[in-house]
Amino acid sequence: MELTCIHLYGAFTETHMLCDRAYMRDDYHQPKTSVLVWLMVAIGAGFILQTIFLRWFGVGGEFANLFALSISGLQSGKVWTLVTYSFLHSPANLMHIVGNLLGLYFLGRELLPVMGERRFLGFYTTAVVTGGLLWAATNWHSGGMVLGASAGVSGLLIIFACFYPNRQVTFLLFFILPVTLKPKYVAWALLGLDLCGYMFYEVMGAVSPFGFAHSAHLGGMFAGWIYFRYVHEGQWRLLPSHASFELPKWARRKSKQSLESPRYQVNIGNRSDLKAEVDRILDKINSQGFGSLTDEEKRVLDSAKDMLSRR
Repeated sequence: MELTCIHLYGAFTETHMLCDRAYMRDDYHQPKTSVLVWLMVAIGAGFILQTIFLRWFGVGGEFANLFALSISGLQSGKVWTLVTYSFLHSPANLMHIVGNLLGLYFLGRELLPVMGERRFLGFYTTAVVTGGLLWAATNWHSGGMVLGASAGVSGLLIIFACFYPNRQVTFLLFFILPVTLKPKYVAWALLGLDLCGYMFYEVMGAVSPFGFAHSAHLGGMFAGWIYFRYVHEGQWRLLPSHASFELPKWARRKSKQSLESPRYQVNIGNRSDLKAEVDRILDKINSQGFGSLTDEEKRVLDSAKDMLSRR
């Protein structure tokens, strides 16, 4: 098999440094199934089981009481429903699950490469739980039940809009009419809709005419903003020391330079040391994405590129 070496971070290229990497060979086994696919399969399986118990066995209500999020369930100790409610959807409305799966897929395939699988799944779960907690706090006295993955999808939408606010995205309105919008406008519109529904209907104990659990959406959005604004740039002991993606230049604040990863120096004067360091950086790019590189590692790639260009 003939391999064409790519330019990595500028014009940096050399056959024995890139083409001999394991993931550039035919015998390298790429991961076959991503966490996004497994998550979508789990949501689909939850809906299928829910439908089977409802249509075939006539115990759909008992199944929902066991796994859907409800005030009575929380009061009886069913804390797992703060997560499991996201795997269930309305059996009477197929668009409920279809819309959430489409949103999860299109947002997930963009964010998964830059967040990494662990962070992606961890954030999605956090957004779901945060949405469930806000819904429970809002409806604690009025009761009710909520299900669906929209809290997690709403959180992913906020992260996507924060990172790519001006990207042109085309939506199929009603699956027919193509409409091109910027993510920041979509995020603001949905935020405004959910705030209005939350304040004028849900807080007042009334049923929203939009048919949404606005508090759950807002909880997921809040989790997304917190994650984008603070978590990925902070040095948290319970999280990996380096975030797997970086803020855009326009969003960086000079006052936070003290939070940057500690710098280190690598001796690249010796060619063997340079090759070893470049190999390590290439492995990191393959496993965590280019956004995970520190400024020092990017400097090493630049230095290696300059050294090779002088040969």
